[in-house]
Amino acid sequence: MPIRHLLRLAALAPALLLWGCRALRSGSALPCTTPPSWSRNANIYELNLRQFTPTGTLQAAAEHLPRLCELGVDIIWLMPIHPIGEDRRKGTLGSYYSVRDYRGVNPEFGNLQDMKSFVNQAHDLRMRVILDWVANHCAWDNPLVSEHPDWFTRDDAGHMVAPVPDWSDVVDLDYDDPELRRYMIDSLLFWVREAD
Repeated sequence: MPIRHLLRLAALAPALLLWGCRALRSGSALPCTTPPSWSRNANIYELNLRQFTPTGTLQAAAEHLPRLCELGVDIIWLMPIHPIGEDRRKGTLGSYYSVRDYRGVNPEFGNLQDMKSFVNQAHDLRMRVILDWVANHCAWDNPLVSEHPDWFTRDDAGHMVAPVPDWSDVVDLDYDDPELRRYMIDSLLFWVREAD
């Protein structure tokens, strides 16, 4: 893997720290990483695509990147960009955190090419882009639920469960399974390869 890809993967470290240091159910802990030096003292702007512009798209948001740069923003932190689950959806729009496809772009925001363009425009302005990575749960209609049912937390009766009772639109992932950890790492690498 080229060093530039490793450096870009390091850019994902802040998002990984949000979930990567929790203890596994088996009691073992995952090692934590130190955030990259470029993130220290950086001005981070969390961007909610749906509400940021009237059209709520990556293309429309990209038009505002020069203004954000002038404001001193160093890092654009995109709220989840993935397709939103429909099964058990809350409200008409659903939650960004109900991820139906970890390697897809919500069509409401655009497509992979729009994401690449957004990232390239940010990089041209010397800004970095990080993703709000939803790693602890996914939508009930995410293909992982049917393809890898062993990757999910279950109650005493053997039913898949939500992380907390009120989060009924998502199902909890169980990181005791090393294949799930590999899948998530591969999904993170997908974004480094495809959009950076």
